[in-house]
Amino acid sequence: MSGNERRWSVGELARATGLTVRTLHHYDEIGLVEPTERTASGHRRYTDADVRRLYRVRALRSLGLGLDAIAESLAAPDTRDALRQVLASQLDHLDREARRMRDLRAQVRSLLERMTSTEGIEVMSLLETMQMIEDYYTPEQLDYLAKRREELGEDAIKEVERAWPEVIAAMTAHQQADTPVDDPQVQAVTRRWIELGDAFTGGDPGIRDAVTKMLTDQGGKLGQQGGCMSPELFEYVSRAIAAVSGGRSPQ
Repeated sequence: MSGNERRWSVGELARATGLTVRTLHHYDEIGLVEPTERTASGHRRYTDADVRRLYRVRALRSLGLGLDAIAESLAAPDTRDALRQVLASQLDHLDREARRMRDLRAQVRSLLERMTSTEGIEVMSLLETMQMIEDYYTPEQLDYLAKRREELGEDAIKEVERAWPEVIAAMTAHQQADTPVDDPQVQAVTRRWIELGDAFTGGDPGIRDAVTKMLTDQGGKLGQQGGCMSPELFEYVSRAIAAVSGGRSPQ
């Protein structure tokens, strides 16, 4: 180390980098960016090498990396390889977050459209239904559904959403008329029901099970809130799908 190399006090470094003194103290305490030297009275003194490390930390923080991940990558024998792995993991996380935000945006847009329509659906009921859906799906399933929405695209999603009321109305009419579930007309509607459900679920059995549990537990509440089916319709659709495909659940 050159004797002419500059030393930075914690206050000087804070002003130069825009970080707070408290942040620099924290980085020191956790061993992320430690000052190489201290004065006789114990004051921190940072060298150029310390400053370069701090700027690496800042750059990685700007990419959304956590302090633990940054420390691990900088401490690895092969820093380049470790950093590549950390960045790949961060990219995967950001992709999931982007899908989640797109899905959330679609939910908010749908909520606004329904609020301004003539459907007369209570806003709080819609919000309760959205929360109910999150309670019955795992984070992985919600992520999968977000991917499905992205793959389908907004136009296809709207087409499916427009088709559902007609299919539900047809199935409700058959249920109220007590039409046998093996009737050809009922089976045609049932196949369309399955097709629309698979457009969102991709035929994933775990998601089908989550849908079934939610409708079994909350069918009555969903019906009162303007949801897709009453318990009676749910039972009828269950039998119709079983007749068509040997035991699959309504979606």
